[in-house]
Amino acid sequence: MSSQKKSSLEIFKIKNFFNFILGRFFTTLAIQMQMTTIGLQIYYEYTHSAFSLGLTGLFEALPFIAASFFSGYVSDKYNRKKIIIATLLALVFCSVLLFVISLHKILFLDSIAYYAIFGVIILVGIIRAFFAATMNPLLSQLVERDMYTISATWNSTAWHIGAITGPILAAFLYGMSGSYHAEKIYFINMLLFLLGALFFTLVKYQRPYIHQVKEGIIQSLRVGIDFVFKQKMLLSVISLDLFAVFFGGAVTILPAFTDQVLHATPQDLGLLRTAPAIGAVLMAFVLAVKPPTKNAGKLLLWAVIMFGVFTVAFGFCTNYWLAFTMLLITGAFDNISVVIRSSILQLMTPDEMRGRVSAVNSVFIGSSNEIGGFESGFTARLMGLVPSVIFGGGMTIVVVAVINKLNPLLKKLDLSKV
Repeated sequence: MSSQKKSSLEIFKIKNFFNFILGRFFTTLAIQMQMTTIGLQIYYEYTHSAFSLGLTGLFEALPFIAASFFSGYVSDKYNRKKIIIATLLALVFCSVLLFVISLHKILFLDSIAYYAIFGVIILVGIIRAFFAATMNPLLSQLVERDMYTISATWNSTAWHIGAITGPILAAFLYGMSGSYHAEKIYFINMLLFLLGALFFTLVKYQRPYIHQVKEGIIQSLRVGIDFVFKQKMLLSVISLDLFAVFFGGAVTILPAFTDQVLHATPQDLGLLRTAPAIGAVLMAFVLAVKPPTKNAGKLLLWAVIMFGVFTVAFGFCTNYWLAFTMLLITGAFDNISVVIRSSILQLMTPDEMRGRVSAVNSVFIGSSNEIGGFESGFTARLMGLVPSVIFGGGMTIVVVAVINKLNPLLKKLDLSKV
């Protein structure tokens, strides 16, 4: 076990990886603060509606999907480091827009602020499509193949630590002194995005000349989609995460659940929203010591099943700390799925196609978070908050049974032999 611990920490001796992880953390922290604040603004200042929270997910997901048809092509053709820095500077611009909108000092903006926020969400969705299509392909070029699973674990850990800290800070600052302070959070976002960009500039990376993308955009996209659909194992894993996240997207409606079911405050929401990320970080330390390579398929299926089970359990909670615990456990099991899926993507995809495959994966997984949020908001409107959460968790378990039936070889997957 000691050798495993040593090998999992040795990766930080790679300066490029170390700077990448710091850039990843500060970027995630900024994004999580930004999206949490938008949710708080929409719910507490404008609508008090779970459905409107679902709409925020939909308005980000649709442009995200549309842009993903182009982002993978760009990632495979141009310098990935420069693409990431450009997307972060664009997110700085979005924070500036949100800052101005939230000042409530420009009268004509104040009258359309609600709609203007949704306009920025659309822009963020487009930008994040390019960011998502580029991050994992860049990471794969910074470490050796035998460290892919370890790099995926620490990459996931950096994301989840940012996801823990971001909502807590946003919720605390938003409701500080009994009044709303969204503009202060958006100003902090600007600084964090700039800090993330700084660390990515420190990554010494020159795109290796492997090939030159010669296909047109449409043909290039078709090549990426064909590759994914011909790789049955890859398609099964992506589909499993897609539908699990789609039906288990209870986090989006947490402001409404916290208010109407748990009868807690916006500050309480901040901690509750980080519960899955805390569970994911705790699990990440376990996975860093014991990477999920052998019996990866069985681990993946059971992890998604337990994610669904504890999502259902969360739906029945009326006690704040019990709800917190259930969400924490869902995050722990979800991270097993994230690390295994990321490892498969890195191991089974040639470098010259990583951008396009990552973009296809982003359409499946990245957008499913936001569309899953819309599904949660929509079902909450139809069924009520509690039944919608229980329904989502139950459907996640059904998805595992269907994927296992369609691809029985998945449970035999062993990453140490890939």
